[in-house]
Amino acid sequence: MSSQVSSPPAGGNARATLAAACVVGPLMTLVVTGPSVAVPSIGADLHSSLASAQWVVDGYMLTASSSLAAMGSLADRIGHRRMFTIGMAFFAFWMAVSGLANDIVLLDVSRAVAGFGSGAALASVTAILAQAFDGTARAKAFGLFGTFLGAGLAFGPMFGGLLVNSWGWRSVFLVLAAASALVLLSVPLLPASPGSAGGRFDWPGSLSFSLAVALFVFALVQAAAKGWGSPAVVVSLVLTAVLLVAFVVVERRTAAPMFDLSLLAERRFLAICLVPLVLAFSFVALVIVLPPYLMATGGLSALHIGLVLLLLTGPSLVAPALTGMVAQKVGIRALFVILLGFSAVGAGWLAVTGPSSGTAGLVGPLLCLGIGYGISLGILDGAAVSAVSPERMGMAAGMFNTVRLTADVVSMAALGSMVAAFTRSGLSGPATSDAVTSRLLQGDLKGAVAAVSNAPAGLADSLQHAYTSGFHTTMWIVAVACVVAAVTVGLLMAGRTAAEPAAAQGAPEAALEPAAG
Repeated sequence: MSSQVSSPPAGGNARATLAAACVVGPLMTLVVTGPSVAVPSIGADLHSSLASAQWVVDGYMLTASSSLAAMGSLADRIGHRRMFTIGMAFFAFWMAVSGLANDIVLLDVSRAVAGFGSGAALASVTAILAQAFDGTARAKAFGLFGTFLGAGLAFGPMFGGLLVNSWGWRSVFLVLAAASALVLLSVPLLPASPGSAGGRFDWPGSLSFSLAVALFVFALVQAAAKGWGSPAVVVSLVLTAVLLVAFVVVERRTAAPMFDLSLLAERRFLAICLVPLVLAFSFVALVIVLPPYLMATGGLSALHIGLVLLLLTGPSLVAPALTGMVAQKVGIRALFVILLGFSAVGAGWLAVTGPSSGTAGLVGPLLCLGIGYGISLGILDGAAVSAVSPERMGMAAGMFNTVRLTADVVSMAALGSMVAAFTRSGLSGPATSDAVTSRLLQGDLKGAVAAVSNAPAGLADSLQHAYTSGFHTTMWIVAVACVVAAVTVGLLMAGRTAAEPAAAQGAPEAALEPAAG
């Protein structure tokens, strides 16, 4: 590789840069997938409400995703290495605070604040990686970076489960903080780049969009705990609508918009944007929703759950490479329909798999869901930028990734809210109290039973049945959404162009240039 490495600006060691990027990438996925199996333990230890426990993951995802665009713009102005250093130090500090928190509010706040550091580090590291390599070496470097990202996604739940079982939930955050601090040792070896004036950033559009997403996620999380009629939920939804209208008005009037809304008139681009919206519910949110469900209904430990989730996340390691081998022959449109078909089958299969089936019963549905998501990793980015004219590829890449990250954040809150609502509808009497449902939906079945004074015989079975029924109903909705999306995407992408096979074959390279910029 050394013969292909370019001379980084202002010095820098290309191999050290690649090594740092390949550590940072999985760190930023581990920080979501790792704590997902720790949430039930956190809720039990800190005696948190359901909404507070959900914010442990949702708060981080919300700030990390909403700050990416702004942090990338700021990094262009002050220099990527400087922004990377600030972001990693900020992230490490607040992750340490998370690990030492003795109060659920402090934990939620520190996780959310750490998300800004993550956004700064992730927005900078791709640009730094692009500076260190040129040509085919850059493609290989980003390919390896993507592989490590997939590894963090695949092994995150197992990593979290192992730490929780061995040293408790605090170890998850403290280990991530320590690893982040060690990454800072590589900063002197990274290529330095001077800041530049850069183009004008769409602050009004970015702020209105981010606030709208934040309020919508807040409404979804509160609805799971308080119900949709809660004043806080209603007000949040109204303000979300107002801010979205303001966002559209701002984007239509500004000279350099965050979103070029006219891109949504491109049928193929619109179809491609629909895919991650559905996959967020059939895969991303499941990584968060499944652990407490399996703990409460199946009695699984954190480590056992982490191993089970490998069935869901593991295909992400191999499916993208296999997809690249067949994309040119099969075609992008067919692959999108196939992956959504896998997701629909997996969600429907999971909807008829009860706790009595044990771990063996989860193998088929989780593999189907994982394969569907894994296929998407090999084609989505390249297809998104290839669906528009070359001069609009940069905007398409930014817009697509914002849609994908927003869908991830919203799906985590929405799927949890749906499971909570359907579970409550299956309960009656004292079992409907907030204390009972909060403990149950955090995976603490014993705590839910103990919250009922003079608990009647068979209460535990009734709670498990309601939780199972609520989860199954939710998965049926996800399955139907996948089918509808498959038909819609197939129709919108009808009329395959001659450029499609080339776009499929060059998907990784197509995604590199916008990401590197």
